[in-house]
Formats: sequence, structure tokens, C-alpha cells
Amino acid sequence: MSETSTNQVRGTWRKSTFSNPSGNCVEVAEATNGLVAVRNSRDPEGGVLLYTRPEIDAFVRGAKAGEFDDLTS
Repeated sequence: MSETSTNQVRGTWRKSTFSNPSGNCVEVAEATNGLVAVRNSRDPEGGVLLYTRPEIDAFVRGAKAGEFDDLTS
């Protein structure tokens, strides 16, 4: 994982359809060098975190398996 500015993002920012209307969510976009960018939707000019595709894959698979359910309300 690394932090960068939004100028390395080349894809369209998108968020889950499960996001609440107040905008409290994260957004993801394709970035340069095959990375995936993640940011806070409430602070679009703020920091952007970059993850490799294997890192995103591991997270998504863990989320689908319920490994992070204890972190939800």
C-alpha cells in the first residue's frame, strides 16, 4: 500500500451501491501501473491510498467470506 495524489488515478471513481445517502463510504478507481486507488468519498481532494491487485483481491475475498463482519454495525 502507498499514498499518492489523485493525478495517478486514470479511472472513474465509483462506490458501492450499498453506500448510504450521506456519502459515508470509500470510493475506488483504477490507477496507473495496474494499481487500485481508494479514497474517502467525503474528502475527494484528500489522500488516496494505492493497493496492488493482489491486495485488493485478498481484501474482497475476505469480505465476501465474512472475515470483517465484526467491524460493521
